[in-house]
Amino acid sequence: MKQAKGFPFLPMNREEMNAKGWDQCDFILVTGDAYVDHPSFGTALIGRLLESRGYKVGIIAQPDWKTNDDFTVLGKPRLAFLVSGGAMDSMVNNYTVRRRPRREDVFSPGGKGGMRPDRATLVYSTKVRESYKDVPIILGGLEASLRRLAHYDYWSNKLRGSMLLDAKADLLVYGMGENQTLEIAKRLDAGEPISSLTDIRGTVFVAKQLPDGEPNRDYIVLPDPEEIRKDHRLFAKSFMVQQSNTDPIVGKVLCEPYGNRWVIQNSPSHALTENLIDEVPLLPYMRTWHPRYDKEGGVPSIQEVKFSITQSRGCFGGCSFCAITFHQGRRIQGRSQESIIEEAKILTKLPDFKGYIHDVGGPTANFRIPSCEKQITKGICPQKQCLFPKPCPNLNVDHSDYLSLLVKLRNLPGVKKVFIRSGIRFDYLLQDKNEKFFKELCEHHISGRLKIAPEHIDDAVLAAMGKPGSSVYESFIRKYAQINKQLGKPQQVVPYFISSHPGSTLSSAIALAEYMRDHNIDAEQVQDYYPTPGTLSTAMYFSGLDPRTMTPIFVCRDEREKNMQRALLQYRNPENARLVHEALTKAGRTDLIGFSPKCLVKPVRGGPKTAKSEQPNDPNRGTKLTHKAAKSDWRDKPKTDGGPKKRRR
Repeated sequence: MKQAKGFPFLPMNREEMNAKGWDQCDFILVTGDAYVDHPSFGTALIGRLLESRGYKVGIIAQPDWKTNDDFTVLGKPRLAFLVSGGAMDSMVNNYTVRRRPRREDVFSPGGKGGMRPDRATLVYSTKVRESYKDVPIILGGLEASLRRLAHYDYWSNKLRGSMLLDAKADLLVYGMGENQTLEIAKRLDAGEPISSLTDIRGTVFVAKQLPDGEPNRDYIVLPDPEEIRKDHRLFAKSFMVQQSNTDPIVGKVLCEPYGNRWVIQNSPSHALTENLIDEVPLLPYMRTWHPRYDKEGGVPSIQEVKFSITQSRGCFGGCSFCAITFHQGRRIQGRSQESIIEEAKILTKLPDFKGYIHDVGGPTANFRIPSCEKQITKGICPQKQCLFPKPCPNLNVDHSDYLSLLVKLRNLPGVKKVFIRSGIRFDYLLQDKNEKFFKELCEHHISGRLKIAPEHIDDAVLAAMGKPGSSVYESFIRKYAQINKQLGKPQQVVPYFISSHPGSTLSSAIALAEYMRDHNIDAEQVQDYYPTPGTLSTAMYFSGLDPRTMTPIFVCRDEREKNMQRALLQYRNPENARLVHEALTKAGRTDLIGFSPKCLVKPVRGGPKTAKSEQPNDPNRGTKLTHKAAKSDWRDKPKTDGGPKKRRR
């Protein structure tokens, strides 16, 4: 497809519009991120898709929300404003799990923090409405998608209603938005009022009455948010209904009451056609940041994705703490090999390409095909998971197409190496009776260290997380070691762990610390559990129940205990000694305080006496780590000092 004439990026000011010969935009996208013209960024993707259909699209990126000036820089759009908080939820982007403001933001010029407001989608929508009273406002992106219905807001520690109502917008697009956006554009362009667009799949709207049809057969009425505030059990029940209706084939219309109004969530959008999912990544992106950011050194987020390829979307992994299921759905939709190879050829022609494709993956790299054939015609099982608690007998385990793709990519002219850096689901990999992919993965597609996510080692915590038992991880480690020994490669595994997840007690954290001690694991990858909208784990955190069984589950809400759990996973760090000592004492595990090889920490002044058998000069005591444990107190408002950068999700 040929690049549009004039300025090659989507315009961000009047001068760039003039260069294209435009007097007015059809759509204006407002985003909390800097404008990076790459298919990994939703604003660029939707903008280029609309452009490919003949619409004139402008972008207002990271506007100053303290005035209305930036919201009028492109004038009034002919059809609508499309508003997004950016690639991440703005609250996750702005604050650490300790509710402290982040100093850095990889989605901003020069990595500078503070460039977007809290609840950016809501703020931007309000400013657009102040500037243009009569222009349709359509919300989209991850922040709006995960906050489309009543949700627990960790930062204010309360239940909030649908963002659509708070933002006073006309329509909300949830999930991956290509189908919805094209349908909305076509109908607005044909002269339909925004108020009539109430039947588009993958959208949410406000109505004065329930839809026609029979309750529970044609639609489901969710609990009233006011009742949820009085009884948190209703939130757990409501979330399970929502999670069970994320598939376009079996998903029903959901209706949430708000006084004399209803927030109506239409059934999920159908999967993209094969032609469209192949087309979208090959639109004429510049694959770099807008030149206005050159003086700040660009936008750091491009570095992770510039030479990476997304080969699929959706995830049937079912991790409780991950919002991908709620946003993208559980059905895997993969691009054709031809489309992926064409994108790889584009990468090889970029001036700074060094021969390395950094990733060929997706939400889970080795999920490339639907988990079973039934899903294609009958949809996802609403009440069952594909891999948890054990792999489904109908699970389709086949890495052959993915491996074939990788071989073709690494044989392209100019390509030296093809890496896989997005997550590998190791329990799915172990189900493959053909070990060829596992061997090729170790031989060709990792660079000495494979990052995987067992998340924990305590089986009760893993069950809460929707992850396989620890024995499965142990089997994977043995197989990984065996294959690397055969290859003569001294490659390591870098495991990723989460502390303080619902279900995790001090005893659970101590068990994980002992496992790390026994296996000589340095905790490079530890993340405090972060309750974000749209996850099963957040429903557990808010309700104190496991929504799958409606049974009570332990939730660590005490900040001191959270710090202790985190410190236990990095017990070798001398700065954590007092917290580790306190945790072991509180849990009645003073046998782990001392100088023997089995101890996690030396005695500290004022602590309990060590056992007589312990030796003070044991050579096996822990060494210093580079990561520091975060200190925090419970605050209704975030502190003003910064915190460590988040890792993911």
